Amino acid sequence: MRDYNNPEINIDELMQKIREEVTKRQVYSQPLATKNHADITYLISKIGYIESLLINAEVRACARTKWPDKLNRFPFKFSSKLQKFILKLINFLFKDQREVNLNLILALKASVTVNRQLIEQINTLKTQIDERLVNVDSHFQRIDERLVNVDSHFQGIDERLVNVDSHFRGIDERLFNVDSHFQGIDKCLINVDSHFQGIDQCLDVMDIRFQGIDHSLNTVNEFANNCMTDIEEKLNNFQTYIQGMDERHIRNDNYLKNDLMQQKRMIALFLEEARGRLPQPFNQQQMHTFLNEDQHLLDAFYVAFEDQFRGSREQILNRLKVYLPLIEEAKIGRLNSPILDVGCGRGEWLELLRESGYTARGIDINRVMLEQCRSRGLEVIEADVIAHLRALPDSSLGAVTGFHIIEHLPFETLVQLFDEAVRVLKQGGLVVFETPNTRNILVGSGDFYRDPTHKNPIHPDTISFLAESRGLINSKSYFFEQTDGIVHLVNSLQIKFDDLNEYVKVSRDMVLIAYKA
Repeated sequence: MRDYNNPEINIDELMQKIREEVTKRQVYSQPLATKNHADITYLISKIGYIESLLINAEVRACARTKWPDKLNRFPFKFSSKLQKFILKLINFLFKDQREVNLNLILALKASVTVNRQLIEQINTLKTQIDERLVNVDSHFQRIDERLVNVDSHFQGIDERLVNVDSHFRGIDERLFNVDSHFQGIDKCLINVDSHFQGIDQCLDVMDIRFQGIDHSLNTVNEFANNCMTDIEEKLNNFQTYIQGMDERHIRNDNYLKNDLMQQKRMIALFLEEARGRLPQPFNQQQMHTFLNEDQHLLDAFYVAFEDQFRGSREQILNRLKVYLPLIEEAKIGRLNSPILDVGCGRGEWLELLRESGYTARGIDINRVMLEQCRSRGLEVIEADVIAHLRALPDSSLGAVTGFHIIEHLPFETLVQLFDEAVRVLKQGGLVVFETPNTRNILVGSGDFYRDPTHKNPIHPDTISFLAESRGLINSKSYFFEQTDGIVHLVNSLQIKFDDLNEYVKVSRDMVLIAYKA
């Protein structure tokens, strides 16, 4: 066991390797100052010699201004003028060479300067390296001393390892016995393993069966989820149907209540007149009173029709807010310039004006709608529009408004409405009449005739021309456009109908706005 797990350490070989490594590093760390100093001195002397040569060359490279003394002897002894001429000629001929020589000399001087700096830096680096090598040498000396101690320590360890070796031999004998015991255990474990393999096969079979059960349960869950989804969908559809039924029943209930109230009122009127005349027959005036009640037979029907097709009260209130800036700009709606809403219907416009602090009242002939307005505290009058306007004094109103009323009037009555509106309006007052937009192809071709009380569709150009011809100014018809959820008015003349889609996309309603001069 010791041979495999605890190999013997050769202390002598280890110590020999450590000594060789220390000796090698000591050789590298020997001071080189003497040799380095000799090399640097040699380089400095060489550089000094090169500088002397460069000084001599620089002197000789300069232009000559004096005739050499050696040439004053015969046969080169010339006159001074000829000597000057020859010097100038020589200087001229060797001018380029002289410049080249000077440049080379300057370059060599710069090189010498650089070499001096490099030698100084090298000398500094070598000094630093020598200092570090001295420190390393002292460090290795200390290591050598410690290794001597380690050597003696390992000798003691070697003696202890001999004792340990004998101890491990005893352990090897015991481990041999343990190994034989474990061999017997291995045989038992082999039998146990075969037994567990049989158990694993049984578990695999059970796992397959459980997978089949899980698949069945998943199928059942999926079927149950589908059933629940279908049931929830049917419940939602049924709830939607019930809500629709509730809305229809509420509308029908309101219609029946209003219709019964009208019939009860007519019966009460008839009985009252009958009691006053019995046993005498009805006279012509009483018969005329009964006949006038015929026009109210469909009041409840028309209220139900409006609730079905006009839109909810909240929707109409939001749509009518676009006209409030017109009222504010005209500075009307005060006690001395009230607003009259003809055909006020359910009173959305009157309610909006009251919430905004304006003075307004409405007129209508539908008694059910008038009763709804009164229940909200709105000021309304049952009257014919032309008769009521004729009863008003001149210049007594700030505005005359009507929303989806003028399409219910014959053209002759419409002309009278404009004439009376011009008369009762104050200076600067305005008319606002909203009506279905016949420029919308869906409205003009069919939707306009959904309301059985509609008389004639009115073209935007026609209504503007009619207002101008009866004395109003700045008469313009506007369409509605919605941008970022905000509704605003657009002059109908700005809309170009160049494509069939334009006739479909244009707003379904339009409005006439005109002023009294």
